[in-house]
Amino acid sequence: MTTTIRMLAATAALAALTLPTQAAAEIPPAIQAMIDAAIESGDPDKVAIVFELAKQTNPDDVDSLDALKAEYDAQQQKLAASEAAAKQAEIRNAGLFQNWTGQGELGAFRSTGNAQNTGVTVGLALTRDGINWRHKLNGRADYQESNGVTTREQFLVAYEPNIKLSDRLFAYALGQYERDRFQGFSSRYSASGGLGYDVIVEDDMHLSIKAGPAWRRTELIGGGSSSNLAGLAALDFDWTVTDGITLTQAANALIQSGSSTYISDTGVQAKIAGDFSVRVSYSVEHDTNPPAGSVRTDTLSRITLIYDF
Repeated sequence: MTTTIRMLAATAALAALTLPTQAAAEIPPAIQAMIDAAIESGDPDKVAIVFELAKQTNPDDVDSLDALKAEYDAQQQKLAASEAAAKQAEIRNAGLFQNWTGQGELGAFRSTGNAQNTGVTVGLALTRDGINWRHKLNGRADYQESNGVTTREQFLVAYEPNIKLSDRLFAYALGQYERDRFQGFSSRYSASGGLGYDVIVEDDMHLSIKAGPAWRRTELIGGGSSSNLAGLAALDFDWTVTDGITLTQAANALIQSGSSTYISDTGVQAKIAGDFSVRVSYSVEHDTNPPAGSVRTDTLSRITLIYDF
């Protein structure tokens, strides 16, 4: 739908500017041909450059060129409005399983700390953007088996909906499940809700932060469990350093009495072909008071192949 509207609007814009209006009639044919070619390219920056050059080389036609440029700008505004309306209509009419984008991840890892080995890592990240709502679903599994014995088994699933309160401010909710025998727990459930803010929103850089109260329940491998109120603080940073190379940083802290958890994941992602990328990352997880027999700090180095869809 959006593509069709764009094509129709672009055609209308070109037709309107190539009609024998009074402004166009006063412009030399060679200059008009250059302007028509720039408009047909669909590149607004190119159109602006051509108009500027035309005014510099044809000072007697500045008024006519300005009038034609005003017609073009008006058509561009109509085109932008049509695209925005089409996008909103598409979002509003989308079904439950539509408008999801994401990444699938498959690779290997090497760990130090509670376990020292290499193994397989699988990840999936999904995002669904609405007009005011955004839904995020993430899952990851790290698994290693050596000589028939499992030496690492770590699973994480998280769901986060958030709603926009302004252009940058949003409210979030978070539900998360973890399992990691080598950190001493069979299950760990976390729930949180609070406010977030998009600190940087640029084409090549994005930084968001969030914080709020949280609740966490931990069920230990050796038996027993605990439930605690906590506070959650997190940040998510992406920076496209050059075309095809992106630096990512995700960090969060869940602070509670007894045992707090701090996690940092730093990665570099590079495009290799089409929708495929390769990512190298380094994760650190630190528990201030882990279960007996577990060390406080776990590290994980990964190299993975990513597919964007």
